[in-house]
Amino acid sequence: MRNTHVTIDLSALAHNLHIAKQHAPNAKLMAMVKANAYGHGASECLPALQSADALGVACLAEAKTLQQAGWKKPIILLEGAFSLDEWQYCLTNGLQCVVHHAEQLDWALQHPAKQPSNTPIWLKLNTGMNRLGFGEAEILPIAKQLSAIGYPLILTSHFANADIKNHPQNQQQIHCFERILSELKQQVSPKVEGSLCNSAGIVNFTEHQHDWVRAGIMLYGATPIGNKSAEQLNLRAVMRFGASIMAVHELDKGDCVGYGSRWQATEPCQIGIVSVGYADGYPRVINDNAYVVATLNEKTVRLPIIGRVAMDMLMVAIPANTDVTLHTSIQLWGDKLPIDHVADWNATISYELLCLVTKRPTWRYTFD
Repeated sequence: MRNTHVTIDLSALAHNLHIAKQHAPNAKLMAMVKANAYGHGASECLPALQSADALGVACLAEAKTLQQAGWKKPIILLEGAFSLDEWQYCLTNGLQCVVHHAEQLDWALQHPAKQPSNTPIWLKLNTGMNRLGFGEAEILPIAKQLSAIGYPLILTSHFANADIKNHPQNQQQIHCFERILSELKQQVSPKVEGSLCNSAGIVNFTEHQHDWVRAGIMLYGATPIGNKSAEQLNLRAVMRFGASIMAVHELDKGDCVGYGSRWQATEPCQIGIVSVGYADGYPRVINDNAYVVATLNEKTVRLPIIGRVAMDMLMVAIPANTDVTLHTSIQLWGDKLPIDHVADWNATISYELLCLVTKRPTWRYTFD
């Protein structure tokens, strides 16, 4: 059997949720599980997320999956409804929606709950990300209309640069959000709540967490900020991506390896072929600093990746005087090799790598 595997450590997920809650002790916490829990398996992750106050998804299909899996607490659709039918389904089934454009607003106003609703609307304010949300001048009259027909309101917005604490736009967004939130509390209802902080905001802006925080990438054990590692934030890797050495070869000086012959041996050496490739979710385009790790006699050994990553395999240089051989287990990322390093080698972010791991490897879940 091809020994390529993904292990999801649910105890690490529960630990990271605890760390997020420690950073935001006075706020309710929404655990972000959109995109199948950032590639980890949303339904399978639910046992580790029981202390979250709500779950965040992108769309109705994701919400339905979680309800069918037995989740009873609130679920928030961050992109809202995509049709009137979806809006009415959400009202009937207690799903909470972000409202971020005029069509969604029309559905909410023209097709409200048939009785006073305890299901809030998350009203999206565009504070500078310039993707979704109403402008500053629109929010107050919209909030008044929604409140008048019985909707509780949660004002929400999204940072563009929260991972860089001193970025000047952060303070602009914070000032805009908090000014509008204050206006809504004064002119609409003192019960209007607020939600601004994502994972990076949770860590970098503790004084601006308001009523709700939205923990995403930090739950899965990658760092949300640029100046501290996951380890420094006491976050644990949830996904361990592994494979094994499926063949070992001796090369002479001048021998080339892989498609394009992009790597050439400068001296006689030994190489290993690892049973994983881009069809499993390991990135094809990496720089010359990339490596995988093997744990031998309780010591972690780095094996540089050589040549071009292929669909089903990649190649590594085996350092002299090591015990790496056929069937040696390899970690591509996880508790021995932070995924943030692999993302840097690929000029991308950990989010993308996690979401692109396929179902071809063998998947298993542990909860110690």
